[in-house]
Amino acid sequence: MTTAVTTPRAAADREAGTLAVCLAGNPNVGKSSLFNCLTGAACDTAHCAGVTTTASSVCTRWRRHAVEVIDLPGTYALEGHAGDQRVGRAALLEARPDVVVAVVDATNLARNLYLVLQLLDLGYRVVVALNLVDEARRRNIDIDAAVLARDLGVPVVRTVASKGEGVEGVMRTVLAVVEAGDGAGRGRRRRYGPLVEERIDELEGQLEERVASRELPFGLSSRAAALAVLEGDPETTAALSELGELHIDPGDEALPLLIARQRHDVARRLAEACTASADVAPDTWWRITTTPRTGLPILGGVVAGVFTVLFVVGGFLSGILTNAWEATVSPLLTDLVTAIFGGGALGRTVLWGVDGGVIATLAIGIPYILTFYVLLALLEDSGYLNAAAFLTDRVMHRFGLHGRAVIPLIAALGCNVPAIIGTRTLNSMRERLIASTLITLTPCSARTAIIIGAVALYAGWQWAILVYAVLIAVGVLAGLGLNRLLPGEKQGLVMEMFPFRRPVLRQVGVKTWRRFRDFIWDAAPIIVIGSMVLGTLYETGWIWELTEPLSPVVETWLMLPAVAGLTLVFGVLRKELALQLLLTFAVVAYGSSVQDISSFMDTSQIVTFALVTSLYVPCVATIAVLGRELGWRRTAYVSLGTVAIALLIGGAAAHLLQALGY
Repeated sequence: MTTAVTTPRAAADREAGTLAVCLAGNPNVGKSSLFNCLTGAACDTAHCAGVTTTASSVCTRWRRHAVEVIDLPGTYALEGHAGDQRVGRAALLEARPDVVVAVVDATNLARNLYLVLQLLDLGYRVVVALNLVDEARRRNIDIDAAVLARDLGVPVVRTVASKGEGVEGVMRTVLAVVEAGDGAGRGRRRRYGPLVEERIDELEGQLEERVASRELPFGLSSRAAALAVLEGDPETTAALSELGELHIDPGDEALPLLIARQRHDVARRLAEACTASADVAPDTWWRITTTPRTGLPILGGVVAGVFTVLFVVGGFLSGILTNAWEATVSPLLTDLVTAIFGGGALGRTVLWGVDGGVIATLAIGIPYILTFYVLLALLEDSGYLNAAAFLTDRVMHRFGLHGRAVIPLIAALGCNVPAIIGTRTLNSMRERLIASTLITLTPCSARTAIIIGAVALYAGWQWAILVYAVLIAVGVLAGLGLNRLLPGEKQGLVMEMFPFRRPVLRQVGVKTWRRFRDFIWDAAPIIVIGSMVLGTLYETGWIWELTEPLSPVVETWLMLPAVAGLTLVFGVLRKELALQLLLTFAVVAYGSSVQDISSFMDTSQIVTFALVTSLYVPCVATIAVLGRELGWRRTAYVSLGTVAIALLIGGAAAHLLQALGY
């Protein structure tokens, strides 16, 4: 039986008899894919670095054994102070696993074996999962797993985690290592030269004098603890200092680099010994997609493709689903609600939620969000996101972002909700906050419909182009301003060249469904509740009471009719309904003589209305996802900030256009 994904437990908190198995590996080696296969859990996987940023844990059963499987963040080493190395090292030391499954990339073995050697140096029992062997075959890389196992002194299992191949072998091998006793899986002892070994022996002697019969911290051997101290491991050094001060030689400062160089040399020789042939020429597609001359047109094509699919396919599916609901379910639901609650204000209010709210979810959730998730999964698993990030990194740095932010920003043109979720690929909360703010200022397809359906149709295309120009200018200025004002370090983008891979459709489907399910679970209730709140205001007539308090802002500052202010309030639910609601309110207020918005609004008012609608926080679904991704305090800042920007720009535009006679 498998339980939910949780935070790993310390060894002292683990139930007696439960085996602890840690999965460690470099970024983008398929570690999380193997974790999902071993546990049946659902963690994010992608063919780009940085997807797993925290340690995750799942309790399950392998045969008769209770097992806690721990997925560590992808990291190249454990001795550094970077976030992934610090989190991975701390989780590993606290968990004190029975076995560590070291997942290595068969296409880049020398680099991956460094971490394997480090795990063995720390005294852990290790099973190597030689992953991506299908990619290695495709690139004519032939690795003899038996030779690698012999030279390392630990079991090696060939796997293709994305397809589930070799997973059963990993389980059997881990259990065999556990049942074989403490000596299994420890590997061959590596020596790192006279200078290093002399200092290790000295520290081992000091430790043995201090601890006597006591156990060293984290269950480390005296050699492993001494080596960790020499490499500058802060957790181990701090824990050992409680046993007494260790004598540290001033010359030890040079030892971490010396140890790292010798370990890299060992890893290279091990890889060469078991690799029969290797065609490691640079990936042609990577070169084509990251060279500006060819990469920029390709990026433009990908962007156009994403936008076209989101806009065309999303709009097509939205129309089909909403029409099908309104033709089949909506009448039955209306009859049912009317029979239970009556046909008065209460019944109509309930219908706003259970009927209108579901229609809003169908109009946004399935067409745009599900479509985007499919596209995002394909881009992730193919590796193209890495190329796009590399290509646009220099430009994005001006906004305090990395090149990885370009895809969510482009996707925002279709729908802001999945674009905000796409910011998970960014490294820090600072970057995600900047990107999410810019996304909310990006006109999605619903706001584009307002610009085209109102401004272009009734004021002219030149005014629609002007609106877009203002929106672009506001986005650029907001990005530059946030980059200067927000605290936090601006991190550089250090990228490894990951070769392109063929997406695995099963993995794409599973990932898409999981993300879409999470969105529906979080956003749908908020949409329904928000619909009922607005329905209550409308059906009771209280909405008209808002005209007076809104008058100073709407009529005086924005110079819009009162009904436009009411539409802005309702527009938080669904921006694509804004024009329909505006006409509905206008008919109630001005009578049946109203045929279209040009009947009661002039050019300057139409442009102002479009600007304000396009700038303030898109919809309740966006607010819901912002709350989930950034936290509600930051969401409040973003939402109120966009409202302030919308009112400022809208008012300035209104007064300027009125002064110019429009």
